[in-house]
Amino acid sequence: MGARKSRWLAAVAAVFLCGAIAQAAPGAVDGARIIDADSEPGNWLAHGRTYGEQRFSPLDTINDGNVSGLKLAWYYDTGTKRGLEATPIVVDGVIYTTGDWSRVYAVDAATGKQLWAYDPKVPREWGAKACCDVVNRGAAVWKGRVYVGTIDGRLVALDAGTGKLAWETLTIDRSKPYSITGAPRIVKDKVVIGNGGAEFGVRGYVSAYDAATGKLAWRFWTVPGDPTKGFESPDMEMAAKTWNAAAEWWNVGGGGGTVWDSMAYDPELDLLYVGVGNGAPWNRWVRSKGEGDNLFLSSIVALNPDTGRHVWHYQTTPGETWDYTATQHMILADIDIGGQPRKVIMQAPKNGFFYVLDRATGQFISAENYVRVTWASHVDPATGRPVETDPDQYRDEKKLTFPAPFGGHNWQPMSYSPRTGLVYIPAMELPFTFAQEKDFKFGRNPWNMAVDMAAAMPPADTDPVLVNKVLRALAKGHISAWDPATQKEVWRVQHDGPWNGGMLSTAGNLLFQGTAKGELVAYRADTGDRLWSASTQSGIVAPPVSYTVDGEQYVAVMVGWGGALGLAGGIAPREGDVVGGRMLAFKLGGTARLPPAPPPAPLPEPPPQTASPQIVRQGHGLYHTYCSVCHGMNAEAGVVADLRYMQPATHELFNGIVLDGLYKDLGMVGWSKYLKADDADAIHAYLIERAHDAKREQAGGWWLTIKDFVYGVIGRIAAWFITLSA
Repeated sequence: MGARKSRWLAAVAAVFLCGAIAQAAPGAVDGARIIDADSEPGNWLAHGRTYGEQRFSPLDTINDGNVSGLKLAWYYDTGTKRGLEATPIVVDGVIYTTGDWSRVYAVDAATGKQLWAYDPKVPREWGAKACCDVVNRGAAVWKGRVYVGTIDGRLVALDAGTGKLAWETLTIDRSKPYSITGAPRIVKDKVVIGNGGAEFGVRGYVSAYDAATGKLAWRFWTVPGDPTKGFESPDMEMAAKTWNAAAEWWNVGGGGGTVWDSMAYDPELDLLYVGVGNGAPWNRWVRSKGEGDNLFLSSIVALNPDTGRHVWHYQTTPGETWDYTATQHMILADIDIGGQPRKVIMQAPKNGFFYVLDRATGQFISAENYVRVTWASHVDPATGRPVETDPDQYRDEKKLTFPAPFGGHNWQPMSYSPRTGLVYIPAMELPFTFAQEKDFKFGRNPWNMAVDMAAAMPPADTDPVLVNKVLRALAKGHISAWDPATQKEVWRVQHDGPWNGGMLSTAGNLLFQGTAKGELVAYRADTGDRLWSASTQSGIVAPPVSYTVDGEQYVAVMVGWGGALGLAGGIAPREGDVVGGRMLAFKLGGTARLPPAPPPAPLPEPPPQTASPQIVRQGHGLYHTYCSVCHGMNAEAGVVADLRYMQPATHELFNGIVLDGLYKDLGMVGWSKYLKADDADAIHAYLIERAHDAKREQAGGWWLTIKDFVYGVIGRIAAWFITLSA
């Protein structure tokens, strides 16, 4: 009996030992664990924590009663300077996250100590194919591996314990300007990944790969190709009927429809939801001669995750012509509507309307505008289609429109709290002047939108200081606490600027968000009262997460100013773009401190201006057509090089850099395909003029102080009139 008892105890010990080993294995995540995520709230196992992407943490150790005691626990420097947008994944005390150029990091979740790092060595010239910064929105973890998509179109699988490469596969045709910035999702042992590039001219799709081997399992094309070559599936044959073949969309941009960000999965219904992007070109008058809905542009599409076949779709913006993508964050929830429980999918896409759909069937339930909308009056409750205010839009004349192409809501994730019943939207209030590009020719400009961007740019003869005052007065952002059952805003927190971070809500009645000004802020989730903040020394665009280690709750966020509006806007607050490239983690009673931020770099003495005012005006137009999308409106950059700060040697090499690609290895490719030497000279003259403007502003003086105040008043009045005119 003693021997049998010993053997029994040994067997029990072996079982517990095996369980402990299995639990300790790095990255031990599977579908069952994600589905049951609420049973281990101390981890953050998937991109939205759960497959339903609610971004709600059940943790409540940090709550509205004690959040004032939240302090920095640790920080981790990535050594990078571009935008950071990743959602950290936290598995059993280890954080897996990503940075710019698709780099991957594993750190100890309690201390911030680096465990390993992986650089996929993306060729820097590929950055010119990424519309909106060389960002990455995060990794996925599955059965001991970490998966990430790279800017240059690869899907990479790494060992979760060591960071060593397990496999990689190319997901794109590299002769086309595709890129990947979105986070993969893993469903039923398949890694699902999309791509971007619609503005440059591509045909969109989403693919699934075997998680163990990297072999392609299926591909769903989101828009049809050349009808004369046949269709990949009945889904594409059906979609092609909603396009005008006379426009030959496959030759003037490829159609677009890239799946560059959001996905969700319902394991009960076994449906994978993907958000589809804008048209290529944007302009439907060029893309499809203004005819047809152009499926599946700007749509939520439900797919069979085993086969990739279409189950249902709902199009948020039929005949898309404003860059109104439906790639924005989608949330699955069970809510009561009119006294009836409904299984819904919710989205606040760029077009300004908040949608609630039946997630089993795609049936339209409701939609109301969550920001100002001028392109449509409302969404018809009977048809679920938006009612456009003007069927011609900007075809014949330019039109000031809300929202801008950046959207009423961009990629930054929302959050849904089952405790309050509210969806928290990082909303934006931005107008844009749309105008049709005359005599559009595909390939004349790398940005093939068939939209006259010069019509939306500041006038060449307007003082750039005044322009910035108007832009700052026009460009706003806010948190909208939205009740999806009643389709009404419950409360709002107004921000100074539009490009703020994603959301996290918790069971502690807290809502966390980072801001463009360089703060992480906690609000009371039911009322919006501001309870706590911490300086982060850089603007935040990424969403926070919460987790525990040894019973202590942490809140962590990636800090690094960048992304689409960070690059192109030229309006980032200077105090919000000081030091980037970090992950910060906070806990109650933390004792860490950030090192002091370095002083701003001095403005070099610019060369004398020798060009005529006419050449400077020409340079203004060329700069805003070809350069501003990366280097900022009015040549004020908050992410990549601020060209007003060029050193004398850079001025000497200017044409070689711009035309010949001398800085190709830094990501600045040559533009000789689009620009001539005279064009580069004109751009250079404009930048020299802007450097002299900046030098005068830096010198200050009482008259500049008065001018700044007066322009501020004029800017607010001008912004009011501009908004009124829309």
